[in-house]
Amino acid sequence: MTTVTSPLAGRVIGLAAVPDPVFSGAMVGPGTAIDPVLEPTVAVAPVDGIVVSLHPHAFVVVDGEGHGVLTHLGIDTVQLGGEGFEVLINKGDTVRRGDPVVRWDPAAVVAAGKSPVCPVVALEATAESLVDVSADVDVKSGDTLFSWT
Repeated sequence: MTTVTSPLAGRVIGLAAVPDPVFSGAMVGPGTAIDPVLEPTVAVAPVDGIVVSLHPHAFVVVDGEGHGVLTHLGIDTVQLGGEGFEVLINKGDTVRRGDPVVRWDPAAVVAAGKSPVCPVVALEATAESLVDVSADVDVKSGDTLFSWT
């Protein structure tokens, strides 16, 4: 079983509340989403593993069981061209849960007219394979979001 932890502090709102049909419809995969605290922060790795995809606005870490976890920092933030995001590691790096990945400012995302909501998605999973999915709670970076069986 893989425990997926929060990459940042905020309020867990669930995927259905994400203002993007690809995420809210769980087309990318099941999971949850966080409405982050609106202050400069660092998004951290939600699992131990290897960074297989890395962009200023999103990253994927694959754990030892082959479970890929996508963290997407805000909605439509790819349109910002990396502005306001600082990548702190490299694609291919091995990370431990809680290691810094991207420094960003959710308030700057809001100021740019984008949603700061952050989906955390279990790639290539089924909804039934996730247990104890958090919803409607405040989390700190590192708090458990869900377990993947």
